Amino acid sequence: MKRIKLSSVLYVFTIICALSCGGPQEKPTKEGSKWIMKLATMTPMSHTYNQGALKFAELIRERTGGRIEIVLYPDGQLGKGEREILETVQQGTIDIYVGSTGPLGGFNSSIGILDIPFLFLDHTHVDKVLDGPIGRQLLDSLEKSGFKALAFWENGFRHLTNSKRPVKTPADVRGLKIRTMENKIHLTAWKAIGANPVPMPWGEVYTALHQKTIDGQENPIAVIHSSRLNEVQKYLTLTQHVYSPAVVIVSAKKWQAMKPEDQDIFLKAALEVAPYQRKLGRDNEAKQIEELKQKGMHVIEIDKTLWRNAMSSALAEYEKQFGKENIQAIVNTR
Repeated sequence: MKRIKLSSVLYVFTIICALSCGGPQEKPTKEGSKWIMKLATMTPMSHTYNQGALKFAELIRERTGGRIEIVLYPDGQLGKGEREILETVQQGTIDIYVGSTGPLGGFNSSIGILDIPFLFLDHTHVDKVLDGPIGRQLLDSLEKSGFKALAFWENGFRHLTNSKRPVKTPADVRGLKIRTMENKIHLTAWKAIGANPVPMPWGEVYTALHQKTIDGQENPIAVIHSSRLNEVQKYLTLTQHVYSPAVVIVSAKKWQAMKPEDQDIFLKAALEVAPYQRKLGRDNEAKQIEELKQKGMHVIEIDKTLWRNAMSSALAEYEKQFGKENIQAIVNTR
């Protein structure tokens, strides 16, 4: 009887442990068994990251005959910030990351070239660079940092919001505490025009804005809209100061454990979803700006030339870091 009771207790304990592990786990027990992979983002389900990820997961499930299933964990469920999630992807605990390239500069400096202010003219310019040889070279460079980068998706052109005053010229920014990603290029750009940039994980930003620990932040319209920043920010300045790509990354450890045919499926699916995911954001941006206006935000247009010239004071530092010829290669791609 004691043995029976002991085995029962152990069984219950095992079930409790399994339920408390925090999500689906890989099951590589035998040939043909299902492999469940965790995909993490920092944005709400309504954001284009997750809409693209749903499409990506659907293609993977179909093309592997259900052998591989991708489960989404949106809205920072698996980490307070993108850098924390990326560290966990490096370790192989999280399988897939969809998010901004901004924090990747802390893992591989070469990707930071994309964060130079006013580097891209428009979406056509963006697509030619990121879908061409320059983009592939940048994606491949991340392998030495423990990441397998499959494709560039889109976060979007970044804009400034704040709760203190209307901002139309660079001079209006002076002294404002602006949340940025943990990215040296962004910090340098904002310091160049007199702002006080504050690097902060995204999971802490809404509370900091609500408590007025910081005055503002900068992000694409899709993030501003889906995160309801109109509740804590009064002014939206359409600066388009930096284009922010998104990237689909698989843990290098998990990538190496995959069959070559599955690797091919993942790569082709990520590239196939890219134009779909980008189009979602681009088609909705004007509508989202109008909705933010209706919810009380003051939307301000700017003279981009004025802002470009103001932030160009940091260009010499960028040229030293990335090489003038590499920057010009992006500028001259048409």
